[in-house]
Amino acid sequence: MKVMVIGLRGIPSIQGGVETHVEHLYPLLVKLGCDIEVIARSGSIPKNNPNLWEGIKIRRLWSPKTTGVESFVHTFLAVLYAAIKRPDILHIHAIGPAIMTPLARIFGLTVVVTHHGPDYDREKWGAGAKKILYMGEKWGMKWSNQRIVISKVIQKLVVDKYNKESVLIPNGVSVNKIPSTYSSLDKFDLTAGKYAIQVSRLVPEKRQLDLIQAFIQSEMPEWKLVLVGQLKPTESYTQQLLSEIKDKKNIVLTDFQSGVALKELLAHAGIFVLPSSHEGLPIAMLEALSFGLRVIASDIPANLEVELPEDQYFSLGDIKQLAELLQHFANKPLTSNDKQIIRDWVEKRYNWRTISKQTLSVYQNAIDK
Repeated sequence: MKVMVIGLRGIPSIQGGVETHVEHLYPLLVKLGCDIEVIARSGSIPKNNPNLWEGIKIRRLWSPKTTGVESFVHTFLAVLYAAIKRPDILHIHAIGPAIMTPLARIFGLTVVVTHHGPDYDREKWGAGAKKILYMGEKWGMKWSNQRIVISKVIQKLVVDKYNKESVLIPNGVSVNKIPSTYSSLDKFDLTAGKYAIQVSRLVPEKRQLDLIQAFIQSEMPEWKLVLVGQLKPTESYTQQLLSEIKDKKNIVLTDFQSGVALKELLAHAGIFVLPSSHEGLPIAMLEALSFGLRVIASDIPANLEVELPEDQYFSLGDIKQLAELLQHFANKPLTSNDKQIIRDWVEKRYNWRTISKQTLSVYQNAIDK
């Protein structure tokens, strides 16, 4: 089965929820016998990135660098490319790129769309961009041959708004061996078990500013706060973060991290925090749980769906409550047995191998319809 994948920046080791999803899922689909081609934005992946990775062909297509336009233009070009190459399945990820679903169907392509979350709720988008995202959601859900959603919340949204059924296939996680190395901790002057960490894009809806204020209020002199995410010094939000932590030696911005470095930072943290106002089904949280970390999260529906213990959620935007939770759990470290229980639980519930088989079944159903 030939599958073409569009709607992402690229793989491997490119920051973003969709990118992480694709990076984990498609090598397993290759092992199940699929011929996979991922269409990447040429300006979003390093020139030395491979064109063949884990059995996946990676095709670079040009896209403009203007925010809000690059996704639209790149997806348009990707659909034209698909119309020439004629894959058995064109898999479009996210509702923005899904605006091209009708065009793909006009070309006679069999289209599967994965709804990763209502991106129009993101704080960074203006009114015009939100309208386009709403349209992408509507057209993707109405025109696709099959629909995949990553959470019950999104599944209900699709039924309520568009009267369309979808297949619920959550994000997954790979439970890896806990690294015994500490190079990244040495690099950032961290002590194992004595820092709280957030791993995400540095954007307003991830609420890093809330976390910084809460950490300052929590008064934990032996602890540090680590924010992992790509630094873009020209963007106003990054400038705001840098200004907020100026002269605060106990708050660390690491820039984008991946591979062994990221695993070390997660494995040896004391607490993982996700204060977001918007998520689909947060892969970063699942990865933190895969290392046996205690997670503190905002009480938005996507985070609640993971079903953490109730006392690990706080009201979105309640900085005082978040500060109290940080202080409380800093004084209650997990035992190695506690951590293993968490790891076993998340591996059983969010297994990429199961997810790959479910995705392949959706492809087959789309072809058979």
